[in-house]
Amino acid sequence: MSITSVINYKGGVGKTTITANLGAELAARGRRVLLIDLDPQASLTFSFYAADDWERDLAYERTILQWFGSVLADEPTGPLHPYVLTPEPANALLPDGGRLDLVASHLGLVDVDLDIAAALGGSRFQHGSPHFLSLHRALADALGAEEFAGYDDILIDCAPNFTMVTRTGIVASEHILTPARPDYLSTLGIDYLRSKVSELVRDFNRVAAPGPTIDPQYLGVVFTMIQYASGGPINASRNYMRHTDSLEVPVFRQTVRENKTLFGTAGERRLPAVLVPNANETVQHELRQLASEFLARTRL
Repeated sequence: MSITSVINYKGGVGKTTITANLGAELAARGRRVLLIDLDPQASLTFSFYAADDWERDLAYERTILQWFGSVLADEPTGPLHPYVLTPEPANALLPDGGRLDLVASHLGLVDVDLDIAAALGGSRFQHGSPHFLSLHRALADALGAEEFAGYDDILIDCAPNFTMVTRTGIVASEHILTPARPDYLSTLGIDYLRSKVSELVRDFNRVAAPGPTIDPQYLGVVFTMIQYASGGPINASRNYMRHTDSLEVPVFRQTVRENKTLFGTAGERRLPAVLVPNANETVQHELRQLASEFLARTRL
């Protein structure tokens, strides 16, 4: 099982789009995939469920907010697997053996960070707290249950920040993937993100020793929303894509072009773009190539 956190400090970079389509394409290849929505905006969740359905069927009992409630309770943390959903429209298009599941998010998840910070003794996530390891490892421990052993890939859609909920996703992950638009703001925080991950790894392992430590590997940057001219990406995009060379970060060879018609209506269809029948073949080809490169990188 491969666990990957998808994160960028900048919102609006296609993070949720990449998570949903990467997961859907992997499932279309016969793999069992679990998507976990850790973003309070719940965009990944609303990619598969209408807001009215979420409010009626999920909001009060079937989201990760309720699971985090058990993490913060004095009693033992409850299992995560009862919160796993199987979106019907997407799974109806998958081959035998393929499966795409989801742990839904909740708009109230933003308050969980405040509660966890309070449990650790303050907003600075004090390393001396007796709860430091258990709270950071909560998601990792939950995914270690035998109910999750059958998954091939788990993709965690993190919020565009580095607060406590995001940290639980990083601690649970073997890999980190950063979608980015080829513009100034989207690429600005890439190096800072890597330094924050390194800081978390150092602090966690210092407290965890001599127990199990973590070492999430940085898969690289995936450039999204590329604007094309007749000769390829426009010059502005090329300049910012080259900027990552100075940061010495790995970059995926495959990029994903902008297509507002296909990506913008994905939520209405409750289908990731890569699964939409008779859609833009060029965009779908790029998404499939991205999945192939993702598999190659996670298998190294």
